[in-house]
Amino acid sequence: MSSTQDRDYPRILFQYNNGFLVSKIMFTACELGVFDLLLESEGSQSSDAIAERLGTSVSGMERLLDACVGLKLLEVEMKSEGAFYRNTELSNLYLAKSSLKSQYHRLMYYSKTVYFCWQYLTDAVRDGKNQYERAFGMSSEDIFGAFYRSEKEMIQFMYSLNAFWSICGRDVIAAFDLSPFTVIYDLGGCAGGLAQECISFYPKSTVTIYDLPKVVQVAKERFVPPEECRITFHEGDFFKDPIPEADLYILARILHDWADDKRMQLLTKIYKACKPGGGVLLVETLLNEDKTGPLEAQLFSLIMLVQAEGKERTPTEYSKLLAAAGFREIQVKKTGKLYDAILGRK
Repeated sequence: MSSTQDRDYPRILFQYNNGFLVSKIMFTACELGVFDLLLESEGSQSSDAIAERLGTSVSGMERLLDACVGLKLLEVEMKSEGAFYRNTELSNLYLAKSSLKSQYHRLMYYSKTVYFCWQYLTDAVRDGKNQYERAFGMSSEDIFGAFYRSEKEMIQFMYSLNAFWSICGRDVIAAFDLSPFTVIYDLGGCAGGLAQECISFYPKSTVTIYDLPKVVQVAKERFVPPEECRITFHEGDFFKDPIPEADLYILARILHDWADDKRMQLLTKIYKACKPGGGVLLVETLLNEDKTGPLEAQLFSLIMLVQAEGKERTPTEYSKLLAAAGFREIQVKKTGKLYDAILGRK
């Protein structure tokens, strides 16, 4: 090992080892309401004032705030009275709950569900299956049982998806010209975040969210206003129940959940229901063809191991799945963002 490697390796290893700690610092600051308080406050606040408002110890809050400064989530100003803290622009935009692009709910979902499952990653690698039984005492066959293990957890998950589509949805909806497809079904559309992006970008389109009855009920009550006539709902299980005819079917973050046999079952079913000249839009995080990255896709693939049945795939692998189901004229568009798009036509 060279002298440069000797010098850099401990620092790099330290950063990797502390990835968990970094995430927990952000989760904790979000959960306690640090970023919300600082967004609402006029000017910066001392650690004493923040601790008093949030009901925490002064010593614990001071250390948490300093760590957030180190992570560039907060800024600090030293005054004669001591240290005063304020949000960075990033925290105001993504970590405060009141922001339109807030990722608060997504972070809480990761904190309460994803990280809880990931303590069993070693077992998942050994077993080759998800760890719901160890983590939650639930059957490993019940893929969405952990997500929806209570109404509170289900709503948290739905908020997390909507928050994510608020910053990623437009990229995938605009990846191809979808204007010819006016009747669209969003299979597993959940709270409707992607559907909202779709009707906003394509004013002549209508979108039907096809999801489980309990998901549809909450989506109607909390996420999609009744006056939004261009978004409708269809209750059902798209593996077991009929899929109505449409111009376009959106599968956003759906196929990566499932094993190969279920992927083919669903794609074949969609192909049969699809109007001639219609299509299917896949939204997934694509692996490079040589499997060298991107890191986000590799991490998502491990999340699928721990929490689901499926895995992430390369563009060629997804294209072969679509072709096997009957789709043609398959196009792949890497957006340069977290999610990519693949369009297949009937």
